[in-house]
Amino acid sequence: MKITFLGAAQEVTGSKHLITTNNGKHILLDCGMFQGKGMETDADNRHLGFDPKQIDYLLLSHAHIDHSGLIPYLYKLGFRGTIVSTPATRDLCSIMLKDTAFILQSDVKWYNKKMVRHHQPTIQPLFDINHAEQCMHLFMTIEYDHWFELTKGVSVSFTNSGHMLGSAIVNLRIEEDGEVKRIAFTGDVGRQHSNLLKSPQPFPQCDYLITESTYGDRLHENLQISEDELLEVVMNTCVKKHGKLIIPSFSVGRTQEIVFVLNKLYNKRQLPIIPVYVDSPLSVNATQIFRMYTEQMNDDVKHVMLSDPDPFGFNTLKYITDINESKKLNNSKEPCIIISASGMMEAGRIKHHVANHIEDPSTTILFVGYCTPLSLGARIQNPQIKYISIFGFEHKKKAEIEKIEGFSGHGDYEELINYYRCQDQEKVKRVFIVHGEKQTQETFKDHLYEAGWRNITIPAKGEEFILD
Repeated sequence: MKITFLGAAQEVTGSKHLITTNNGKHILLDCGMFQGKGMETDADNRHLGFDPKQIDYLLLSHAHIDHSGLIPYLYKLGFRGTIVSTPATRDLCSIMLKDTAFILQSDVKWYNKKMVRHHQPTIQPLFDINHAEQCMHLFMTIEYDHWFELTKGVSVSFTNSGHMLGSAIVNLRIEEDGEVKRIAFTGDVGRQHSNLLKSPQPFPQCDYLITESTYGDRLHENLQISEDELLEVVMNTCVKKHGKLIIPSFSVGRTQEIVFVLNKLYNKRQLPIIPVYVDSPLSVNATQIFRMYTEQMNDDVKHVMLSDPDPFGFNTLKYITDINESKKLNNSKEPCIIISASGMMEAGRIKHHVANHIEDPSTTILFVGYCTPLSLGARIQNPQIKYISIFGFEHKKKAEIEKIEGFSGHGDYEELINYYRCQDQEKVKRVFIVHGEKQTQETFKDHLYEAGWRNITIPAKGEEFILD
């Protein structure tokens, strides 16, 4: 049996790892899209490194687009295998993949106009909404902590990883030549204490651990400090400066967490009476799915729901889907909070809000999640960069730029190491570090080594390993 690392190898996005068994079965762990570099990632996304028609099973850790976004493209190229996920992941993919198709079509339309002006070749979108809808027929779901036999000698189970709704550690048992080999693929691992979700749960003993490392070089502040910092930014921007607080946020997971925290502040009468807008059709639909899975929320959420049946809604909050209402926000002078996608600011309505307000000193742009180094979100946060190009126009940065890392959906290196104590290190033959920037991975490798882990590898993109 061998494994080939085809994405999220010495970088954060594009999660994609191919297992090939000795009897010729092809099992793909995730099929994520490379993100954070605009159209520069188009070629990376088109060249998969394998034939989609040969894939028998796609095991999906969670619904975030850097883990699931190329599933419609696989379908377009002939993939007709089985996609296995948790029920919540399947439900989220049903809206997120269609949203991605819409964004791709918009981005390609803009890109092609530019190419025509320069007499350069145009391109077609990776996939369209029809592919995003049709691939959903390939999904089958299994609940957490239930083993399911995919085919003779190959079984899978999911363990709650606490990263987002439906996220899972993918546990594989593969029997070859009378020996069972156990693989654990973490996908993304959440915080030990989350505002919304249950903590990551212990997963079965593995022989090979494939771990994420997004925040493998740092420690997060605790959630109470993050909540206090959020309220401070709200008061400074909306009350003191009478400005707008603009929060770029991923539609699924981070948006619901920020809304939940604002809901708590509202219930405690600490939030000023100002309009709060969630301006993202995907966020609206995703929040409805979150409401369907409240049993997966932690005890804090359940406690809030004893007196507040809707933890994702309060009187001054409005969800916006209509594009004209979204445009009106840019002309409004009232102090308010605008939460909009995407978190890295590479697409979506957030780019319009930032373009319209980045030169206004009364505005604050607050980052609450990870941005890849070359993304628009990362460039805006860089204090050395004074001018930012958005939609082809240069803007001088005059808005206040803030960041709160404590809302991250990824565990820091201490949380990851503590979580992995559910494993007997002596029985783990090898650890593969994926889903992180190279320097971060090197630092995380050192932390793992100090914690007693051995045989740690940071695979390069396209690198193969025999799992003997």
